[in-house]
Amino acid sequence: MIEAFKNLLALPDLRMRLGITLLALFGYRLGCHVPVPSVNVRALQEFLNAQGGGVFGLVDLFSGGALSKFSVFALGIMPYISMSIIMQLMTTVVPQLEALNKEGEMGRRKINQWTRYLTVILCIIQASATTTFLRNLPPSAQFGPILPEWNMGVAALLVLTLTTGTCLLMWMGEQVTEHGIGNGISLLIFAGIVSRIPFEIGSTMKMVQVGEVGWVTLGIFIVMMVSMTGLAVVTQQAHRKIPVQYPQRTRAGFPAMGGVSTSLPLKVDYSGVIAVIFASSLLMLPTMMLRMTVKESEDSAVQRLLRALLDGFAPGTAMYTLAYGALVVFFCYFYTAVIFNPVDVAENMKKFGGFVPGIRPGPSTAEHIDHVLTRITLLGAAGVVIIAIVPEQMATAMRIPFYFGGTTLLITVGVALDTLKQLESHLLMHHYEGFMKKAKLQGRMPY
Repeated sequence: MIEAFKNLLALPDLRMRLGITLLALFGYRLGCHVPVPSVNVRALQEFLNAQGGGVFGLVDLFSGGALSKFSVFALGIMPYISMSIIMQLMTTVVPQLEALNKEGEMGRRKINQWTRYLTVILCIIQASATTTFLRNLPPSAQFGPILPEWNMGVAALLVLTLTTGTCLLMWMGEQVTEHGIGNGISLLIFAGIVSRIPFEIGSTMKMVQVGEVGWVTLGIFIVMMVSMTGLAVVTQQAHRKIPVQYPQRTRAGFPAMGGVSTSLPLKVDYSGVIAVIFASSLLMLPTMMLRMTVKESEDSAVQRLLRALLDGFAPGTAMYTLAYGALVVFFCYFYTAVIFNPVDVAENMKKFGGFVPGIRPGPSTAEHIDHVLTRITLLGAAGVVIIAIVPEQMATAMRIPFYFGGTTLLITVGVALDTLKQLESHLLMHHYEGFMKKAKLQGRMPY
């Protein structure tokens, strides 16, 4: 491991990529502590503490505490993720976008450009709703109103600051993806989650010291988290191999080359961390917008309906859990269908003379691959749902205030493994031994 890090720092290209990644993460964490002007942060924190977590706690976790500080990154990167989800869904149903996506790199760049423009519009809408929501909140008895001053200039400043913060995060994430190491957007979410772990551990230990959480309960929770972490690693790494045979090839003037027996690895979970991020953000956005439209002081039929919907879809409730699990399964299949096409794989195998033993080349091979992929994806999606839901439900039942639950666990493990794989590939490309040398020699790693 130490030798691998030395090799990593010895390569100028990797040093540059690592520097860009660290600089972006440092800028992100610095921006999380730069407050938005004209906001009474102490009054806002009192309101968030009174909410007892919920959707605001989840948003604050994903933003690395930026919401509770109401910094320039308070909206986080979720507007960009939400718009990316919408654009990917639209690509599958709108023929013009589907054709543009099939044009290659230039077409995808055009779609990404439209996604950025639509993200700005969504940020303006969400920032305006957030500003109005803060304005309508009752003042704190101890710290006064959240917005002491209110006029059109203050409202415009808040909207502009929040929108600019999300756009800066979007740019930083894309720079890391293109010039750094790992997926930039996922790394930003990863950094926000990891930065909250010491605070969450401290809160849990305080409850243990005062007797609200027993040591036995804490021990059971730790064992469960370690088990879920192991399951997350297995889910991200597991795959199913389909045997593939290539026939003997002969060329005039050359000796015959023997046939090759190889295999086609199909991952159990192609979505990785994408499914949980998409599902969380898709549930988070309407819940937040609904929360901002509810007025506790009014008792009209519409407000009662909105409050019922908000209570029914609050994080931890049965409806929220069912919706979250269904969205995770959907995005596992959706992302697999986007990045893996059995028809193209079967055609490429047929072009080079490859075939699956016992299966006719062409459409029959594509059907066989699709059948196997559908079954193992269901298994992978079930594993992801278990990891995403069980830890959070157990933490709620045990009354442990630890937000490092299933969703954050999958994001942390998935991003860490993906980043480590990219570092590994860069080192191997430069003929250096990678981080996982011993595991490979022992045959424990599937790649």
